[in-house]
Amino acid sequence: MTVQADLEKAVAAAQSALGTYETFSASTLDDSAKQMFKEMSSDMERHVALLRGRLAYVTQNNSMNKSLS
Repeated sequence: MTVQADLEKAVAAAQSALGTYETFSASTLDDSAKQMFKEMSSDMERHVALLRGRLAYVTQNNSMNKSLS
């Protein structure tokens, strides 16, 4: 497996976790749990952004993606 494929999987997993935390936050009546899941969602949004940035960098700088001139 390539680094690019690994990053794609990591982005997908982080997005899934983000959705799960948002669902938990919306569905709980416990205010402290709601706040905890909101904070976890915010953290995961940052993780997704960082992973996407790294994926973009790797994709752009992957020698296999460059044409031979």
